[in-house]
Amino acid sequence: YLFADESGNFDFRDPAAFPGATKYFAVGTLLIEGEDDRLALEKSLSEVRYELIGNGIDITGAFHATTDSQPVRDAVFDALKKHEFRVDVTVLEKAKSMPHLRSSEVRFYQYAWFYHFRKLSWVFNSRDKLVVAAASVGTKKRSKAFREAVEDVVQQCTSFKVDRRVVALRDESDYSIQAVDYLTWLTPCFRGGRRVCELG
Repeated sequence: YLFADESGNFDFRDPAAFPGATKYFAVGTLLIEGEDDRLALEKSLSEVRYELIGNGIDITGAFHATTDSQPVRDAVFDALKKHEFRVDVTVLEKAKSMPHLRSSEVRFYQYAWFYHFRKLSWVFNSRDKLVVAAASVGTKKRSKAFREAVEDVVQQCTSFKVDRRVVALRDESDYSIQAVDYLTWLTPCFRGGRRVCELG
């Protein structure tokens, strides 16, 4: 299972002049082998949610590192430390991208995915069954276009013998998507150049 999320946005204006724009765009993935390991990770995060609720901490939506309070972040990272998985993050400085790649959000997203996934694809072999679950982006119609961009990259970069499926999931529907959101958030450029939390 390869779970994916992105950080940053598709606003290419100068972040110094337009505070809503981000300097970087990143694709982060969490690779976990086997159904048992996936279920164990999701069970841990479910237990964290209800433990926090039991302690009087308001949890109304998905875990989201950018907006969660520090006690929530600490609890999530403590849970993640108990599991084995591989994390990869590819960070792109948006100002350095070629103009034609900025022509549409989907094209830029596909470019980011290509640069990320091509360096990861060697991990998979012809005996693997690969499920790629990417965080859904935008409206239902736009989400389909972004999912198709991921499908195209996965098809380009893996052997035709790899049994592969690509799906777009809303972050609130899947704890593993929430986990990769947290792990991508650790990337220094998205934390002001410093690591606030460390995983083991």
